[in-house]
Amino acid sequence: MIEINDIPATLAQGLGKHSCLAVGLRDVVRLFKCLPHEIASIELHRKSIDARKKDNVHFVLSIRLQLIDRLDEHEVVRRAPASERRRIRIIENVRPSFPAVVPHPPILRPAVVGAGCAGLFCTLALAEAGLKPLLIERGDDARRRTGAIEHFIATAELDPESNIQFGLGGAGTFSDGKLTTGTKNPAHRLILETFVDAGAPREILWDAKPHVGSDILPDVVEHIAERIRELGGEVRYRTRLVDIGRAGGDRGAITGVTIESGGGREHIACDRLVLACGHSARDVFELLQRRGVTLRRKVFAVGVRIEHLQADIDRAQYGPAAGHRALGAAPYKLVAHLPGGRSLFSFCMCPGGQVVAAASEPGGVVTNGASLYARDGENANAALLVNVTPEDLPGDDPLAAIELQRACERRAFELGGGAYRAPAQLVGDFLERRASTGAGGIEPTYPLGVTWCEIDSALPSHVVNTLRAGIPALDRKLHGYANPEAVLTGVETRSSSPVTVVRDRTCQAEGTPGLFPCGEGAGYAGGIMSAATDGVRCAEALIASLRDSND
Repeated sequence: MIEINDIPATLAQGLGKHSCLAVGLRDVVRLFKCLPHEIASIELHRKSIDARKKDNVHFVLSIRLQLIDRLDEHEVVRRAPASERRRIRIIENVRPSFPAVVPHPPILRPAVVGAGCAGLFCTLALAEAGLKPLLIERGDDARRRTGAIEHFIATAELDPESNIQFGLGGAGTFSDGKLTTGTKNPAHRLILETFVDAGAPREILWDAKPHVGSDILPDVVEHIAERIRELGGEVRYRTRLVDIGRAGGDRGAITGVTIESGGGREHIACDRLVLACGHSARDVFELLQRRGVTLRRKVFAVGVRIEHLQADIDRAQYGPAAGHRALGAAPYKLVAHLPGGRSLFSFCMCPGGQVVAAASEPGGVVTNGASLYARDGENANAALLVNVTPEDLPGDDPLAAIELQRACERRAFELGGGAYRAPAQLVGDFLERRASTGAGGIEPTYPLGVTWCEIDSALPSHVVNTLRAGIPALDRKLHGYANPEAVLTGVETRSSSPVTVVRDRTCQAEGTPGLFPCGEGAGYAGGIMSAATDGVRCAEALIASLRDSND
């Protein structure tokens, strides 16, 4: 297979897949001086936006093609001008796949805790291998979970077990479904193809910044869960992990789990347990600490959500091309490295989206962001975060960071005045150190309402200081970012896990054979794609452990 990169296309040419392929085909014919019928297949591999020059915003394409059998790829590539061969390469046409079926499955089926992307893809991989896994999820399936979230927004009555954080698909289901990742792994294509097979838009296979949308993802994850059942797996909702059995008390291998549901408590024997709960499952970290599993502090981040008018972001990113229907709503990714070693950075940017109410514990306000597939909302929002390091925390308790998160969330609840209203402040007022009294030209989208105030007391002082120093620095990178009427809504505390469940090179918890810490909650991922990839990796490690035990 031949890959050709760096193919320019105008905005009009990039409107759809077929017009992109027409541009690619013309480039192939020009480079290789071949005829269209000599091309057996051609596919769009990648499509990105080049907006470095605002007077020439355009697309950059990558295509992959196969020639008819009688043509030698190396000979054809040599026809291309030497000056252009740098953007051409011959690659292996290897399609990634889930692990092969295990020929002699064990009597005890593996259990997976947590149906976020890590747990969902781990369970799917185990099911594809014929192991009939049990998937345990404390929240609801996606449809009932949607109802629980709608009820919370309408009544401010929080369901601690089914919300933005807990339920099928995890937190990612209701935070835009961004599939961008900064890492490369053969499993990424497998994950994207699985999403497409389950109903995600096909363009995620080639879009450089793919997303599914919070209106589509609930159905997608439901279809993946149904596939697990078709393969002989079991999915239990409203079922919470309450204990882990270990041989020799709290020192040996996994022997089983105790779970709790509407039917009471049940003990299930298992010798392989994948722990893929998200980092909002704080009770699970406490359980692991009690059971002697090694935990370690890690760097995490806290901050606020910032909202601008999406039209302003579009103009800052795309110049005169802003609003072109081929471009859609503009994203951004920003970082400011400040004197003293602190940094301020954007995270989980949601073009044309809204700030969502992401609380999972009573009496605490948590924000996140989401976009629907169309990304056609009036506002852009993103987390604006500052790292918290282990050195910023008191004592040596691995769970000290969770207490800091809770303190911020509870203070935000107090500042909001209760009923899960969120504290908010205009950027201009925040920079001038004065409380806000109302909105300017940008209406906040947090669905339970905001209370205008001064947000400083909801965050650690170093976070507040870094926000004040960093917002003007970000404005120099993206004009208008420090717009005095932009809205800061607090608090964002769940962007990453503050704890690592330490595992070895076999993906098993240190000193706890049979326990596979997995995904973002365990400290081994940072988004949908990396979490799903780690889920597949842990499934492969679990299967390898079965082979080792049979040797």
